[in-house]
Amino acid sequence: MRRVIIVLWLSLLFLLVAGCEKEPERMDNYLVDFATLIKEGASYHFRLDNNRKVIPEKPDDYRGKEGQRVILNYTPLQGDTIRIRRVTDIFTDMIRTDGFPEQYSGDPVKILSVWVGGNYLNMILETEYHSEPHQVSLLRDPSSSSVDLWFSHSRNNDPRGYPQTMYASFSLQGLRNGSNEAAIPFRLFINTDSGMRTFLLALN
Repeated sequence: MRRVIIVLWLSLLFLLVAGCEKEPERMDNYLVDFATLIKEGASYHFRLDNNRKVIPEKPDDYRGKEGQRVILNYTPLQGDTIRIRRVTDIFTDMIRTDGFPEQYSGDPVKILSVWVGGNYLNMILETEYHSEPHQVSLLRDPSSSSVDLWFSHSRNNDPRGYPQTMYASFSLQGLRNGSNEAAIPFRLFINTDSGMRTFLLALN
């Protein structure tokens, strides 16, 4: 009987000590969005693709240029103020209206995601990378009666390597040309390991 009492007493003591241990600190909630850098003199803010403006609580040493597209990892604070956790630059460019098909390169990629947001064509792709920088661009076919855009990807003779995720944003503002159309449809062509893919998209 005494042994049972001792065991029960030790069990209660263990539970009491365990209950008094300090709980681990909880990480702040955070969001990850594509965004555009907007300069304002010596300060800056970011415009999310839903057109919301977010302002860093304490601007860090980020030195991007006006219009740079980024992956913004942040914690929302009060109002439009945010605490930046990380800013990662995205390859940012515009539609090239010349050079097709002469400058087009169809080295295949793996498509992870393609969408239109914030007046940009946003792409998350995967390709094999070893040591040589790859070259990408978005070319418009001037001979087409519709808006046909070709994603050009050149490996630049890069040896076979390891899968690497590639992010890109291309401004679609050039499609408007002063037009007030509610939506401008276009076709996007991307060469993949399984053949040419065609996407039907629109700039709203």
